[in-house]
Amino acid sequence: MSGLRVGGNDHLLLVSQRGLFNLCFFKEKFGMKKLLVIALLALASGAQAESTAAKKELVAKVLLLQQPAIEQAAQALAEQPAAQMMQQAGMVMQTRVAADKREAMAKEIQTNAKKYADEAVPLVRERAVKLAPSTIGTLLEEKFTEDELKQLIAIFESPVNRKYSQMGGEMRQALMGKLIPDVQGLLDPKLKSLDQTFVKLLGLPAPSASAAKGTRPPAKAASK
Repeated sequence: MSGLRVGGNDHLLLVSQRGLFNLCFFKEKFGMKKLLVIALLALASGAQAESTAAKKELVAKVLLLQQPAIEQAAQALAEQPAAQMMQQAGMVMQTRVAADKREAMAKEIQTNAKKYADEAVPLVRERAVKLAPSTIGTLLEEKFTEDELKQLIAIFESPVNRKYSQMGGEMRQALMGKLIPDVQGLLDPKLKSLDQTFVKLLGLPAPSASAAKGTRPPAKAASK
């Protein structure tokens, strides 16, 4: 039986006239199936887009409920450098400033630290809230299902959880109020030793004995 050759890029297919008819029928049938598959994929894609939109709405609600926690984290980030600087300044005052001048200097340091916080904290809070959707929101959308997000929202909206969250600052203050004086006696000698080590490493002049003791040198007696 005579045949026809149909050329391809990589292969040469030899088919009979009957085979060619079957091939055309296969192509037509396959084309219909392909259209059906494309239509189904389009419907599935539309359903997925609706699901994604619903999930984005749930994520936005989670972020809104967690905004106080986000702002609190931003505030801690902004205040941390100033707190460290105040701590270092306090150590310096204890070793290098006369006792009668420490209170005034401490007030001046606190005033400047408060000025910094008043300016820096709102800026960092604003940036944190603005970045939350593209960071925390993206993770929530990737890692949580819609049902899990709904459960998470239910937890956040629980009156018990809200009460506990509102007490966070009070509980932290209660702990720190006891912890700081409890460990101060343990940390002060270590901090002073560390300060002395840094002074030596940096080649700074050692504090005078009078400043280290927190006393002023005795005034000279007036000549008669």
